[in-house]
Amino acid sequence: MRRRISQEEDNEINITPMLDVVFIMLIFFIVTASFVKEAGVDVKRPGAVTAETKGMASIFIAITEEGDIWIDRRMVDVRTVQANIERLLAENPKGSVIIQADRESKNGLLVQVMDAAKLAGVQDISIAAERIE
Repeated sequence: MRRRISQEEDNEINITPMLDVVFIMLIFFIVTASFVKEAGVDVKRPGAVTAETKGMASIFIAITEEGDIWIDRRMVDVRTVQANIERLLAENPKGSVIIQADRESKNGLLVQVMDAAKLAGVQDISIAAERIE
């Protein structure tokens, strides 16, 4: 009888090592994933014939027609744009910025936001536009 019980125990498959590997892979993907910080508002982008598709950016800034600036789904003041970009850049040091300015927004505000991004240390700044065929 004892021999039969020990044979039944030996026939079970131990899945603990497989669960350990899956858990470690899950942790690896969570740690290495870069999360996109969206602006949080839709804008009507201007059209351009020379518009190019850009790869993923980590920081999106939106400027609305009324002159509101949105970063990370929050409306911010123009004076705090640099601090907000620095905070997001600390999370992802290789981050790039895409500014989505409404076609009816003021150019002066766009230049202020671009200047704040440069002062925050961003090297890759792009302006979003719709491609005109």
